[in-house]
Amino acid sequence: MLRTYGPNCDGSLIEASKGMRIPESATWIDLEEPTKEEEQLVERCIGVGVPTREDLVEIEPSSRLYERGGALYLTMSVLYGVNDGKPSSEPVGFVLSGNRLVTIRYVTPKPVLAFIQHVRREPELVRDALTVFLRLLDAIIDRLADELEDSGTEIERISQHIFDRRQDQARRSADRLELLLSRIGRVQQLIARVRETGVSTNRLITFLAASQRMHEPANHQARDYLRNLGQDTAALIDHAGFLSGNLTFLLDASLGLISIEQNAAMKTFSWAALVFLPPTLIAGIYGMNFEHMPELEWLAGYPMALTLILSSAVLPIWILRRKGWI
Repeated sequence: MLRTYGPNCDGSLIEASKGMRIPESATWIDLEEPTKEEEQLVERCIGVGVPTREDLVEIEPSSRLYERGGALYLTMSVLYGVNDGKPSSEPVGFVLSGNRLVTIRYVTPKPVLAFIQHVRREPELVRDALTVFLRLLDAIIDRLADELEDSGTEIERISQHIFDRRQDQARRSADRLELLLSRIGRVQQLIARVRETGVSTNRLITFLAASQRMHEPANHQARDYLRNLGQDTAALIDHAGFLSGNLTFLLDASLGLISIEQNAAMKTFSWAALVFLPPTLIAGIYGMNFEHMPELEWLAGYPMALTLILSSAVLPIWILRRKGWI
C-alpha cells in the first residue's frame, strides 16, 4: 500500500496500478508491503532508488546507514507485536531525499500507527520531511519508554511474589514456579527487543546527526531536537540494561527456590526412609522362620516385637523434630 501525507495530503491510498500519481505537496510517502509498481512510482517521484526487503534485512552498518545520490538511506529495527504477546523487531527503511521522506515497512508497529493518527489531528507535523522524520523517531522512542515502564512494573510484581514473607513458610508448587520462570522469560524477551530497537535507533541518530544536511544553518532547531532524542535513547538503553540485570537476579532467585523445593523433597524421602527402616529391619528379623528362635516361644514375644517396631518408628521422628530437621 502507498499513502502520502503533507499539505493537502490526507493519507489517502495511492493506487499505482490505476495510474495515480503522488501529489507534489506530499512530504511523507509511506510504503507498506509495497508492490513493484508502487516502488517504481516512488522512485520516479523522488529520483532515487528505494531499498527492497532484502536490502532492509542486511545487518551491516554500511548497508543500513549510507548516503547516495544526495539522499540519506537509513534502516532501523523497530519493536512490534507486544500486544500480541510476541515481541519482535522488524527493519524499517527511511529515505530522506529533498523535502520528501519515504518509509518502507512490512509491519505496522504501534508507534507508527499512533503517529499516523496524530498527523491526522495535527497536519502541521508533516509540513516538511525532516520534521516528519524527527517526530516519527520521537514516537518510536516514546513507545520504547512505555514498554520499559511496563516491564519495570512487571519486574516489581515478580520480585514481590518471590520475596513475599507470606511465602516463606508456604510450599511453592511446581506449577507456580514454572509460571514464575515463564513470566521472567517473557519480560526478558521484551527487554531484549526494546534494547535492540534502542541500539538501532541510537546508531541511526548518530549517523543522521553527523550528516551534512543536519549541519545546514536552517536546521539548527532540528539539530537540537535530534540531540535530545539521542540523549533519550541512550538513557533508555542504560535503563534497559538495569532492568535486564534485575531480571538476572530474579532468575537466579527463582532457580534457588526450585533448588530449595527439590532439596525439601529429597529431605522428605530421606527422613521417611530413616523412620521406616528400623521397623522394617525388626519385622524382617522376626519374620524369619528359624527353629531355634527363643522369642517365638515367649508369651510376650509378639507384643515385644510390636513394641520394638513402634518404638523404632517413633524414636527417629522424635529425634528429627527435636533437631528441627522436619
